[in-house]
Amino acid sequence: MSQAVITVTPAVIEKMKTTYQAHLAPKAPPYSIFSAKKNGVTITAYRSGKVMFQGGNAEAEAAKWATVPASSGKAVSKTKTAGLPAGFAGWSVIGSDEVGNGSYFGPLTVCAAFADREHLAYLKELGVRDSKELTDPQIRILAEKIKQAIPYQLLVVAPEKYNQIQPQYNAVRMKVALHNQAIRLLLQKIAPQTPDAILIDQFTPEANYRKYLRQEAQPVTQNLYFTTKGEQYHLAVAAASIVSRAAFLDWLDEASKELGLTVPSGAGSKSDQVAAVVLKKGGLPLLSQYVKLHFANTEKAQKLVR
Repeated sequence: MSQAVITVTPAVIEKMKTTYQAHLAPKAPPYSIFSAKKNGVTITAYRSGKVMFQGGNAEAEAAKWATVPASSGKAVSKTKTAGLPAGFAGWSVIGSDEVGNGSYFGPLTVCAAFADREHLAYLKELGVRDSKELTDPQIRILAEKIKQAIPYQLLVVAPEKYNQIQPQYNAVRMKVALHNQAIRLLLQKIAPQTPDAILIDQFTPEANYRKYLRQEAQPVTQNLYFTTKGEQYHLAVAAASIVSRAAFLDWLDEASKELGLTVPSGAGSKSDQVAAVVLKKGGLPLLSQYVKLHFANTEKAQKLVR
Protein backbone atom coordinates (compact mmCIF):
# COMPACT_ATOMS: atom_id res chain seq x y z
CA MET A 1 0.00 0.00 0.00
CA SER A 2 1.38 3.41 -0.93
CA GLN A 3 1.05 6.66 0.96
CA ALA A 4 1.28 10.34 0.06
CA VAL A 5 0.91 13.50 2.12
CA ILE A 6 0.25 17.02 0.84
CA THR A 7 -0.33 20.34 2.60
CA VAL A 8 -3.13 22.57 1.34
CA THR A 9 -5.10 25.65 2.38
CA PRO A 10 -8.39 25.49 4.35
CA ALA A 11 -10.23 26.51 1.19
CA VAL A 12 -8.83 23.52 -0.69
CA ILE A 13 -9.77 21.19 2.16
CA GLU A 14 -13.35 22.45 1.95
CA LYS A 15 -13.32 21.83 -1.79
CA MET A 16 -11.97 18.32 -1.19
CA LYS A 17 -14.68 17.62 1.36
CA THR A 18 -17.31 18.63 -1.17
CA THR A 19 -15.68 16.51 -3.86
CA TYR A 20 -15.58 13.44 -1.61
CA GLN A 21 -19.01 14.10 -0.07
CA ALA A 22 -20.49 10.83 -1.30
CA HIS A 23 -17.55 8.85 0.08
CA LEU A 24 -17.21 10.41 3.57
CA ALA A 25 -16.71 8.10 6.54
CA PRO A 26 -19.37 8.44 9.26
CA LYS A 27 -16.69 9.19 11.87
CA ALA A 28 -13.47 11.10 11.31
CA PRO A 29 -10.21 10.31 13.20
CA PRO A 30 -9.06 12.61 16.03
CA TYR A 31 -7.90 16.09 14.94
CA SER A 32 -9.18 15.57 11.41
CA ILE A 33 -11.75 17.51 9.41
CA PHE A 34 -12.96 14.56 7.39
CA SER A 35 -12.05 11.09 6.20
CA ALA A 36 -13.26 9.49 2.99
CA LYS A 37 -12.60 6.39 0.93
CA LYS A 38 -12.77 6.41 -2.85
CA ASN A 39 -11.50 3.84 -5.36
CA GLY A 40 -9.54 2.02 -2.66
CA VAL A 41 -7.82 5.18 -1.40
CA THR A 42 -8.45 6.54 2.10
CA ILE A 43 -8.23 10.33 2.27
CA THR A 44 -7.89 12.01 5.66
CA ALA A 45 -7.69 15.80 6.00
CA TYR A 46 -6.30 17.26 9.23
CA ARG A 47 -6.76 20.63 10.86
CA SER A 48 -3.08 21.38 10.32
CA GLY A 49 -3.72 21.47 6.56
CA LYS A 50 -2.07 18.12 5.91
CA VAL A 51 -3.98 15.58 3.86
CA MET A 52 -2.96 11.92 3.88
CA PHE A 53 -3.75 9.55 1.03
CA GLN A 54 -3.38 5.81 1.66
CA GLY A 55 -4.01 2.94 -0.74
CA GLY A 56 -2.94 1.45 -4.02
CA ASN A 57 -3.49 4.68 -5.98
CA ALA A 58 -2.59 7.12 -3.21
CA GLU A 59 -0.02 9.13 -5.17
CA ALA A 60 -2.25 9.44 -8.21
CA GLU A 61 -5.16 10.68 -6.08
CA ALA A 62 -2.91 13.11 -4.20
CA ALA A 63 -1.52 14.43 -7.48
CA LYS A 64 -5.00 15.69 -8.38
CA TRP A 65 -4.69 18.21 -5.55
CA ALA A 66 -0.95 18.78 -5.69
CA THR A 67 -1.18 21.92 -7.81
CA VAL A 68 -1.61 23.83 -4.56
CA PRO A 69 1.89 24.52 -3.18
CA ALA A 70 2.70 22.67 0.03
CA SER A 71 4.36 24.53 2.88
CA SER A 72 7.48 22.42 2.40
CA GLY A 73 7.58 23.16 -1.32
CA LYS A 74 6.90 19.50 -2.08
CA ALA A 75 3.37 18.37 -2.83
CA VAL A 76 3.88 14.64 -2.37
CA SER A 77 6.37 13.10 0.04
CA LYS A 78 7.70 9.58 -0.39
CA THR A 79 9.09 7.59 2.51
CA LYS A 80 12.31 5.60 2.82
CA THR A 81 11.94 1.83 2.73
CA ALA A 82 15.26 0.29 3.97
CA GLY A 83 14.34 -2.93 2.20
CA LEU A 84 10.90 -2.94 3.81
CA PRO A 85 7.76 -3.58 1.72
CA ALA A 86 6.53 -0.71 -0.45
CA GLY A 87 4.37 1.73 1.48
CA PHE A 88 5.49 0.31 4.84
CA ALA A 89 5.48 3.77 6.46
CA GLY A 90 1.71 3.89 5.98
CA TRP A 91 0.99 0.50 7.54
CA SER A 92 -0.47 -0.10 10.99
CA VAL A 93 2.65 -1.21 12.86
CA ILE A 94 3.92 -2.16 16.30
CA GLY A 95 7.40 -0.72 16.68
CA SER A 96 9.86 -1.47 19.48
CA ASP A 97 13.06 0.15 20.68
CA GLU A 98 15.23 0.27 23.79
CA VAL A 99 17.24 2.91 25.65
CA GLY A 100 19.94 2.65 28.31
CA ASN A 101 21.86 -0.34 27.01
CA GLY A 102 25.07 1.70 26.72
CA SER A 103 24.67 3.75 29.89
CA TYR A 104 26.46 2.71 33.09
CA PHE A 105 23.96 4.46 35.34
CA GLY A 106 20.27 3.88 34.90
CA PRO A 107 17.85 1.20 33.73
CA LEU A 108 17.35 -0.62 30.47
CA THR A 109 14.01 0.59 29.12
CA VAL A 110 12.14 -1.12 26.29
CA CYS A 111 8.92 0.09 24.72
CA ALA A 112 6.60 -1.29 22.06
CA ALA A 113 4.12 1.18 20.56
CA PHE A 114 1.23 0.58 18.15
CA ALA A 115 0.73 3.28 15.53
CA ASP A 116 -2.18 2.37 13.29
CA ARG A 117 -2.69 4.12 9.98
CA GLU A 118 -5.44 6.31 11.44
CA HIS A 119 -3.01 7.92 13.88
CA LEU A 120 0.05 8.40 11.66
CA ALA A 121 -0.78 11.92 10.53
CA TYR A 122 -1.55 12.97 14.10
CA LEU A 123 1.79 11.60 15.32
CA LYS A 124 3.50 13.61 12.59
CA GLU A 125 1.59 16.68 13.73
CA LEU A 126 2.84 16.15 17.26
CA GLY A 127 6.40 16.16 15.93
CA VAL A 128 7.20 12.50 16.54
CA ARG A 129 10.53 11.67 14.91
CA ASP A 130 13.98 10.27 15.70
CA SER A 131 14.54 10.92 19.42
CA LYS A 132 18.16 11.84 18.67
CA GLU A 133 16.85 14.98 16.95
CA LEU A 134 14.95 16.06 20.07
CA THR A 135 16.03 17.77 23.28
CA ASP A 136 15.32 16.10 26.63
CA PRO A 137 12.49 18.56 27.45
CA GLN A 138 10.91 17.89 24.04
CA ILE A 139 11.16 14.14 24.63
CA ARG A 140 9.40 14.39 27.99
CA ILE A 141 6.52 16.45 26.57
CA LEU A 142 6.13 14.26 23.48
CA ALA A 143 6.21 11.05 25.51
CA GLU A 144 3.17 12.12 27.51
CA LYS A 145 1.26 13.02 24.35
CA ILE A 146 2.19 9.72 22.70
CA LYS A 147 1.03 7.74 25.74
CA GLN A 148 -2.35 9.47 25.54
CA ALA A 149 -2.67 8.96 21.78
CA ILE A 150 -1.70 5.34 21.06
CA PRO A 151 -1.39 1.97 22.86
CA TYR A 152 2.06 1.14 24.22
CA GLN A 153 3.85 -1.25 26.56
CA LEU A 154 6.82 0.03 28.55
CA LEU A 155 9.26 -2.18 30.48
CA VAL A 156 11.83 -0.68 32.85
CA VAL A 157 14.56 -2.96 34.18
CA ALA A 158 16.18 -1.11 37.08
CA PRO A 159 19.90 -1.73 37.70
CA GLU A 160 19.28 -3.90 40.76
CA LYS A 161 17.12 -6.28 38.71
CA TYR A 162 19.47 -5.98 35.71
CA ASN A 163 22.42 -7.08 37.86
CA GLN A 164 20.49 -10.13 39.05
CA ILE A 165 19.63 -11.17 35.48
CA GLN A 166 22.85 -10.26 33.71
CA PRO A 167 25.01 -13.26 34.73
CA GLN A 168 22.50 -15.61 33.04
CA TYR A 169 21.52 -13.30 30.16
CA ASN A 170 24.06 -11.63 27.93
CA ALA A 171 23.15 -8.17 26.62
CA VAL A 172 21.59 -9.44 23.38
CA ARG A 173 19.56 -12.21 24.98
CA MET A 174 18.24 -9.79 27.60
CA LYS A 175 17.10 -7.33 24.94
CA VAL A 176 15.48 -10.10 22.88
CA ALA A 177 13.55 -11.23 25.95
CA LEU A 178 12.41 -7.68 26.75
CA HIS A 179 11.42 -6.76 23.19
CA ASN A 180 9.48 -10.00 22.91
CA GLN A 181 7.70 -9.43 26.22
CA ALA A 182 6.79 -5.82 25.39
CA ILE A 183 5.45 -6.84 21.97
CA ARG A 184 3.52 -9.81 23.36
CA LEU A 185 1.87 -7.74 26.10
CA LEU A 186 0.98 -4.99 23.63
CA LEU A 187 -0.59 -7.51 21.24
CA GLN A 188 -2.78 -8.62 24.14
CA LYS A 189 -3.73 -5.01 24.88
CA ILE A 190 -4.87 -4.20 21.35
CA ALA A 191 -6.60 -7.55 20.64
CA PRO A 192 -8.65 -8.35 18.63
CA GLN A 193 -7.00 -5.67 16.48
CA THR A 194 -3.78 -6.87 14.88
CA PRO A 195 -0.92 -4.89 13.30
CA ASP A 196 0.06 -5.20 9.66
CA ALA A 197 3.64 -5.74 10.85
CA ILE A 198 5.99 -5.61 13.84
CA LEU A 199 9.15 -3.56 13.30
CA ILE A 200 12.05 -4.03 15.72
CA ASP A 201 14.83 -1.47 15.79
CA GLN A 202 17.61 -3.89 14.92
CA PHE A 203 20.31 -4.44 17.56
CA THR A 204 21.46 -7.88 16.32
CA PRO A 205 21.10 -9.84 13.06
CA GLU A 206 17.65 -11.34 12.57
CA ALA A 207 18.99 -14.91 12.74
CA ASN A 208 20.58 -14.16 16.11
CA TYR A 209 17.39 -12.54 17.41
CA ARG A 210 15.38 -15.61 16.41
CA LYS A 211 17.98 -17.93 17.98
CA TYR A 212 17.48 -16.29 21.37
CA LEU A 213 13.74 -15.98 20.76
CA ARG A 214 13.46 -19.78 20.71
CA GLN A 215 14.50 -19.77 24.36
CA GLU A 216 11.48 -17.66 25.36
CA ALA A 217 8.38 -19.34 26.80
CA GLN A 218 5.95 -17.26 24.71
CA PRO A 219 7.80 -16.07 21.60
CA VAL A 220 6.21 -13.72 19.08
CA THR A 221 7.57 -15.06 15.80
CA GLN A 222 5.19 -13.93 13.06
CA ASN A 223 5.22 -10.79 10.94
CA LEU A 224 8.54 -9.51 12.32
CA TYR A 225 10.66 -7.01 10.42
CA PHE A 226 14.09 -5.70 11.40
CA THR A 227 16.00 -2.60 10.38
CA THR A 228 18.57 -0.31 11.96
CA LYS A 229 17.45 3.28 12.54
CA GLY A 230 13.87 1.97 12.52
CA GLU A 231 12.55 5.32 13.74
CA GLN A 232 13.31 6.71 10.26
CA TYR A 233 11.05 4.15 8.58
CA HIS A 234 7.98 4.06 10.78
CA LEU A 235 6.54 6.40 13.40
CA ALA A 236 5.75 3.43 15.66
CA VAL A 237 9.46 2.91 16.33
CA ALA A 238 10.03 6.65 16.76
CA ALA A 239 7.18 6.78 19.30
CA ALA A 240 8.55 3.75 21.16
CA SER A 241 12.01 5.31 21.28
CA ILE A 242 10.66 8.57 22.72
CA VAL A 243 8.65 6.81 25.43
CA SER A 244 11.67 4.64 26.32
CA ARG A 245 13.97 7.67 26.46
CA ALA A 246 11.59 9.66 28.66
CA ALA A 247 11.34 6.76 31.14
CA PHE A 248 15.14 6.52 31.22
CA LEU A 249 15.49 10.27 31.88
CA ASP A 250 12.86 10.17 34.62
CA TRP A 251 14.73 7.35 36.33
CA LEU A 252 18.01 9.31 36.26
CA ASP A 253 16.25 12.34 37.75
CA GLU A 254 14.83 10.27 40.59
CA ALA A 255 18.21 8.64 41.24
CA SER A 256 19.84 12.09 41.35
CA LYS A 257 17.37 13.19 44.05
CA GLU A 258 17.98 10.04 46.09
CA LEU A 259 21.78 10.34 45.94
CA GLY A 260 21.95 14.11 46.21
CA LEU A 261 24.11 14.47 43.11
CA THR A 262 23.65 14.55 39.34
CA VAL A 263 23.57 11.05 37.91
CA PRO A 264 24.95 11.07 34.33
CA SER A 265 24.00 8.98 31.33
CA GLY A 266 26.57 7.28 29.14
CA ALA A 267 29.71 5.45 30.27
CA GLY A 268 32.41 8.09 30.22
CA SER A 269 34.79 9.42 32.88
CA LYS A 270 32.01 11.45 34.52
CA SER A 271 30.25 8.17 35.31
CA ASP A 272 33.45 6.83 36.90
CA GLN A 273 33.72 9.88 39.14
CA VAL A 274 30.08 9.79 40.28
CA ALA A 275 30.27 6.03 40.87
CA ALA A 276 33.33 6.59 43.08
CA VAL A 277 31.33 9.03 45.21
CA VAL A 278 28.51 6.46 45.54
CA LEU A 279 31.02 3.76 46.49
CA LYS A 280 32.35 5.95 49.30
CA LYS A 281 28.80 6.45 50.55
CA GLY A 282 27.65 2.84 50.59
CA GLY A 283 30.03 0.51 48.79
CA LEU A 284 28.98 -1.99 46.15
CA PRO A 285 25.57 -2.71 47.75
CA LEU A 286 24.55 0.93 47.21
CA LEU A 287 26.23 1.26 43.81
CA SER A 288 24.49 -1.88 42.52
CA GLN A 289 21.13 -0.12 42.91
CA TYR A 290 22.14 2.51 40.37
CA VAL A 291 24.58 1.01 37.84
CA LYS A 292 25.12 -1.98 35.58
CA LEU A 293 27.93 -3.59 37.54
CA HIS A 294 29.47 -5.58 34.69
CA PHE A 295 30.55 -2.38 32.90
CA ALA A 296 34.27 -1.57 33.09
CA ASN A 297 33.30 1.65 34.89
CA THR A 298 32.92 -0.32 38.15
CA GLU A 299 36.59 -1.25 38.22
CA LYS A 300 37.59 2.29 37.27
CA ALA A 301 35.48 3.74 40.08
CA GLN A 302 37.01 1.29 42.58
CA LYS A 303 40.49 2.44 41.52
CA LEU A 304 39.49 6.06 42.07
CA VAL A 305 38.32 5.21 45.57
CA ARG A 306 41.57 3.39 46.35
